[in-house]
Amino acid sequence: MNICLIGNGLATYILAIILANRNIKVSIFEEIQITRKSETRTLSLSKNNIHYLKKEKVNIYKKSWPINKIKIYTEKENNKEILNFGSNKKEIFFIIKYEELFSTLSKIIKKNKFIKKNKIINDSFFKSIIDEKNSYDLIINLNQKNKISKEIFFKRDEKNYDSTAFTALINHNKIENNMAHQIFTKLGPLAFLPCSENQTSIVYSILNKNIDTKNIKELILNFNKKYKIKSISKFEKFKLKISLLKNYYHKKILCFGDNLHTIHPLAGQGLNMTIRDIKILSELIDFRISLGLPIDSSISKEFQNKTKHYNYIFSGTIDFIHDFFKFDNNFNNKYSTKLFNFLEKNYLFKKYTKKFADKGIF
Repeated sequence: MNICLIGNGLATYILAIILANRNIKVSIFEEIQITRKSETRTLSLSKNNIHYLKKEKVNIYKKSWPINKIKIYTEKENNKEILNFGSNKKEIFFIIKYEELFSTLSKIIKKNKFIKKNKIINDSFFKSIIDEKNSYDLIINLNQKNKISKEIFFKRDEKNYDSTAFTALINHNKIENNMAHQIFTKLGPLAFLPCSENQTSIVYSILNKNIDTKNIKELILNFNKKYKIKSISKFEKFKLKISLLKNYYHKKILCFGDNLHTIHPLAGQGLNMTIRDIKILSELIDFRISLGLPIDSSISKEFQNKTKHYNYIFSGTIDFIHDFFKFDNNFNNKYSTKLFNFLEKNYLFKKYTKKFADKGIF
C-alpha cells in the first residue's frame, strides 16, 4: 500500500507516523515556501488524545504541561469565576509548544523507513496527482490553499469572525501553575494557558474594529490577576474564521486536517478534532487490513459518512459559545451570570462538558 500526503504541518506528520505504524508506505510532499517559526504558539491536547498518541508511539507526555483546572470569567466578574472545571488531582488536558511538538514529530519521521519526504517543485506534480493513473492507492491533501484545493475542493461553509488572535508568552515568577483561565472580555476571549511553572501562553482574540496594537499589552496586564510578570514576548497574530469543507473527497483524493475544518481557538479544539479524525481513519484502515482488503478511494466515502456530521455539530457548538458571549457582553453579562450560576452547581453539565472537550461528540 502506498499513500501520498500533501502538506507540511502537524496533522501531516502525525498522520504519516500512524500510517507508517501499519507498514504503509507514505510519501510526504511539501510545497516549497518560506515557513516562519512560531515561537509563541501553544496547542491544547485532550487527555484522551495524549494517550492515543502515546499508543501510536508518539509519546509527548513529558514535553506537555498538565492542566488540572479551568476557570472561566467574564469582564464584569473578573475577580470571581462564573464556572470552573477539574480538580487538583487529575489532569484534564495538556499544553505543548508548537515548536516542541513539530520537532518531536520531525525526529520520528526522519528515522522511519516507511516515510519519505519530497518537495513539490512545480505544477506538474498536481497534474500527475489529479490523474487517476498515478501510482498511489490514496492521496490525502492537507493544504487548503494549494492548486488541488482551489480547483476541486472550493465549496465550503465559512464564517468570518472579523477578529484577529494575538499570541504571546509571558515569563513570570515560579508558581504552581496548573490552572488555565479564560476571560470573555468586551473585545473578545482572552486565555491564559500555563506551559511551565514560570511561563504561560496568552491567546487574545480581538474584534478587528477594536484592535489597537499599542494597547494589547496593557489590556493583558490589566486582566492579569495571578502572575508577577517579568517579560512578555513579541506578539504573533492570525485571522479567525470557521471553515467547513462540504465534500471531503474526489476520486482518489481525500482532504484532511485544517483543509476539512478550521474553528475558533477559544476552546483549544482545532488539533484535537484532527486527531480524532485520524483515529477514525486509522480504525477504518485497521478493519480493512484485518479482512485483507485494499486501502483505496472507497475508504474516503466511509470516512466522510462517519465524521462529517460530528464535525459539523462540534464546530457549531464552538461557534455558538463564541456568539453567545459576544451577544452577552453587549448586555453587560446579564444572561451569562445567571445561566452559569445555575450550571456551576449542575453535576451532569460539568460531567458531559468535560467528556465533550476530551473525546468530542463520539
